[in-house]
Amino acid sequence: MKRLVLLLICIAISPKTAAQVDESQTGAWFMYFYNTTFNDSKWGIQGDLQYRDWAGVGDMEQLLLRSGLTFRPEKANVLFTLGYANITTGVPGEINDTSGENRIYGEALIPQKLGGCYYLTHRFRYEQRFVASQDFRTRYRYMLLFNVPFNKTSLEKDAVYLALYNELFINGQTDIGNGRTTELFDRNRTYLGLGYVLSSKVRVQLGWMNQKTVNWGKGQLQFSLHHSF
Repeated sequence: MKRLVLLLICIAISPKTAAQVDESQTGAWFMYFYNTTFNDSKWGIQGDLQYRDWAGVGDMEQLLLRSGLTFRPEKANVLFTLGYANITTGVPGEINDTSGENRIYGEALIPQKLGGCYYLTHRFRYEQRFVASQDFRTRYRYMLLFNVPFNKTSLEKDAVYLALYNELFINGQTDIGNGRTTELFDRNRTYLGLGYVLSSKVRVQLGWMNQKTVNWGKGQLQFSLHHSF
């Protein structure tokens, strides 16, 4: 009987052990961001495609597809977006299980230029999340982004720049269904990177981001392409 109990305990805990996040292993995010306006009007679109990997390559963390309709009010230094995202999330390790999420989001992007060459951006985002096997959820996000060119006075062609950001995520509720709960604090991301302006429409960035949740913290390399068209 004791052997049977021990066997059942091992079976119960082994999937959890396999799915542990390896905090010492650096992951990687590969990202493409795009935006455009419709014939110089107040309306446009923006979005991003992201592949995130727990181990760098070969162990999918997330596949994220996101796009939204943008509106820039006349004589107002703010860009509003209403959009939709589809997210597929994988389990770390050899387990191939995935879960899905659909998300509706609204955001306000407020850029500032300080001292002639310092670019500061505030981003406020509100998400309505439809996560598989969970109740409807909401989340609040605030990002402070800072870009500083080294060899130019603006983010123009051939500019090399420092990119910094911090983003805080706060859950809108703690009850996620079936007696399960989560914390109000969801996660925090801190990023440091270098960028290069290829043209007035294309920038590339390479950097390192540390992400901390209630349960784990992990470093991520980030490779991103930023495209205006």
